[in-house]
Amino acid sequence: MTAVGRVRRESVRMQAAELFERGVKPPEVARRLRVSPKSAYRWHRLWQEGGALALASRGPSGSRCRLSSRCLEKLAAYLEEGPAAHGWVEDQVWTAARVATLIGRKFHVSYSVSGATRLMRRLGFSPQVPARRVAERDEQAVTVWRESQ
Repeated sequence: MTAVGRVRRESVRMQAAELFERGVKPPEVARRLRVSPKSAYRWHRLWQEGGALALASRGPSGSRCRLSSRCLEKLAAYLEEGPAAHGWVEDQVWTAARVATLIGRKFHVSYSVSGATRLMRRLGFSPQVPARRVAERDEQAVTVWRESQ
């Protein structure tokens, strides 16, 4: 969910709390705020138990980043140095798999390829997909074959 979506959802819950305080029933809150009745009833129950604070956001969901802010800065610096500086000399491409390996080597933290992708995007990098070429590829034979087609 985007930050704008989180802010809108938070705003709607706070509007619901205000309506509940004025005695508006959940079905009417649902209609006015264009939310499902199920959400309005859930918010009403939370509001009854803990007031408006119970409807406040608890922050983003999901697991926390396993790297500290200092480690993230170091990782960004490593990525800026390029793959060759860290042992990948075949090409100058940061793949998510390479970044996951780099994180494991430098910080002793295990990241999945998809987790490394999300982390790269968070740092402003995009994972690249290297061109896969067979080592024994005969470019001349490929050209001849393409022209004959």
